[in-house]
Amino acid sequence: MKIDHLRITKQFNKRLLELPSGKQARVKEALKKACDDIRDPQLRMHLLKGDFAGTVSFSAGGDLRIHCRLVKEDGELVAILQSVGTHSQLYR
Repeated sequence: MKIDHLRITKQFNKRLLELPSGKQARVKEALKKACDDIRDPQLRMHLLKGDFAGTVSFSAGGDLRIHCRLVKEDGELVAILQSVGTHSQLYR
């Protein structure tokens, strides 16, 4: 299963631009992998619960995580990118 489209929110873009260039590159690589196959085991994708219910989290390497919502639109899978950061930044 692959992601057909990425929709970037202002919050995601802001958080991405705050990251050092090396981490930005890791995020872009993880997004490419997700677009090819969201089941790639390196992504460690999983659904979140509680306050983050309905959100999916996946790895961009190390402690860097990407949060998004996956929705079907006109038969295509769209990832609405919500936030990016370390585990402690995202879950405070």
